[in-house]
Amino acid sequence: MAELRDVAERSDGETVSAVHLDAVGGIAGDMFVAAMLDARPDLWCPVEEAVAAMEPPAGLAYRLEDHSDGVLNGMRFTVEEPVSAHSGHHHHTHWRDIRGRIESAPLGAETRRAALGIFAALAEAEAAVHGVDVDDVAFHEVGAWDSIADILAAAAVIATIGPCRWSVGSLPRGSGLVKTAHGMLPVPAPAVVRLLAGYSLVDDGETGERITPTGAAILKFLGATQEPDPVPRPLSGSGFGFGRRTFASRSNVLRATLYAAPAEVRGARGLRTDEVDVLRCEIDDQTGEDLAIALDHIRGADGVLDVCQWPVMGKKGRVGIALQVLVRPDAADRVAAMCLDETTSLGIRRRRERRAIVARESRMSGNIHVKVANRPAGTTAKAEADDIAGVDGHRERRQRREAAEAAVLAGDVDHD
Repeated sequence: MAELRDVAERSDGETVSAVHLDAVGGIAGDMFVAAMLDARPDLWCPVEEAVAAMEPPAGLAYRLEDHSDGVLNGMRFTVEEPVSAHSGHHHHTHWRDIRGRIESAPLGAETRRAALGIFAALAEAEAAVHGVDVDDVAFHEVGAWDSIADILAAAAVIATIGPCRWSVGSLPRGSGLVKTAHGMLPVPAPAVVRLLAGYSLVDDGETGERITPTGAAILKFLGATQEPDPVPRPLSGSGFGFGRRTFASRSNVLRATLYAAPAEVRGARGLRTDEVDVLRCEIDDQTGEDLAIALDHIRGADGVLDVCQWPVMGKKGRVGIALQVLVRPDAADRVAAMCLDETTSLGIRRRRERRAIVARESRMSGNIHVKVANRPAGTTAKAEADDIAGVDGHRERRQRREAAEAAVLAGDVDHD
């Protein structure tokens, strides 16, 4: 099977700049998928491709169905395993085995990253709860194919939506006990408590499990902030995803509300918007040699978009370095921790900023990579400096660079 592509432009929907989740009934993997597909039916094709890429057992059926509880209309995402799949092998699957299958499957890069991220969050929480090594975590309920399909579908949705701001409102605590492969566990389940560290839970009077480990892992991976609603922006649409239980006081739904990019930015030629987290600190007590190594490590971390530094004058007349890291919001917590481990700074300031960016791609002119950008005023090309670094002489380098850029703009190139 050819490798799949995660390209938000495949969708017929407009660019999404923010998604807000309202866990009226709770949140589970199937509820998240159903809510997003109710809001954006065009996401169904990437979901089908992602699940099929993992080569599920013959007879596995997954479908999206209209559903109503008499109060609200929405969608329900269901996965039914063939009878032969309900064996111990499928319900006791080690994280290292699932990781290997995801890494080798012909998934798009962003779908693979999201699937691995959600599963890794689950594995780390389960390892901490049960006192085992992360690679030795044996998934039970999550090892079943219905849960694997939920996570793959959620990963495909997240990848196709693309970078955006995720937030969630109040989260229901639930109460009582839940039956698991480890026996009866208190609600919220121990793994859920670990995954949702820092979030506030409320008792809305409804009992039972309201947030599943998969639902909590999705929130953890997304880095969803807990707030009533995101900053003002154009409303794009919403969807309701139903869970399997029914409640006396409310619909068992998760609502996803999608917001578009601000019209003044979205309408500009060649521009789209997304959001990044900006991490900042100043350092005045780390050697330049060691700091250079640290910044190389940070620069290579997953989710880091850019790292820059400049000299500053600090307290007591000390000359120091100001460090700024641009990072995807879903990776901000991890990268902030890495900055504190790699540098001598005792704290990191962070904020979220909206940015306008131009569409760009890399093309080849001979053996030189050329970055092509679709700017509002027209297309520009810039040869990669590393590819001409081996050419001797300033004039010769300039000639090679200009020739490569001209060839790209003339269309006489190969796409990278």
